[in-house]
Amino acid sequence: MKPLLTAAIFGLLATPALAEGDPAAGEKGFNKCKSCHTVVSDSGDVIVKGGKTGPNLWGLAGRQAGTVEGFKYGDDLVAAGEAGLVWDEEKFVAFTTDPKTFLQEQTGNAKAKSKMSFRLKKGGEDIFAFLASHGPAPVEGAAAEEGAEAATE
Repeated sequence: MKPLLTAAIFGLLATPALAEGDPAAGEKGFNKCKSCHTVVSDSGDVIVKGGKTGPNLWGLAGRQAGTVEGFKYGDDLVAAGEAGLVWDEEKFVAFTTDPKTFLQEQTGNAKAKSKMSFRLKKGGEDIFAFLASHGPAPVEGAAAEEGAEAATE
């Protein structure tokens, strides 16, 4: 019984936190973003047709910042990603509210800047929830299986 309980706990801990916003409201709110950003799946399915000034936001949730292949990010966002910045709801909302200040705090560089000049006044949680619902499917049970194996050893 103890190994089963341990495996269940590891499985819950391995599950990514769900976005707290409203994906339907976020889809509507994304209209503010689509002049620069698009959401297109890895297989080419267009979720939201948008601009190419900003990177494709497919699979944003849980992704390391500054890593969409083929997009030329600013040096400070790339540096933040290389230092471990991964997009979750809290970081996404903080970034979209004030990109420059967010990067200055993340990098510790008072001169850090962002290429994104737009500031989102509200609704970041909803937009993140919308984007979190559009990404590659998580690998089912891989982390839970590893946790179960560790618990039985």
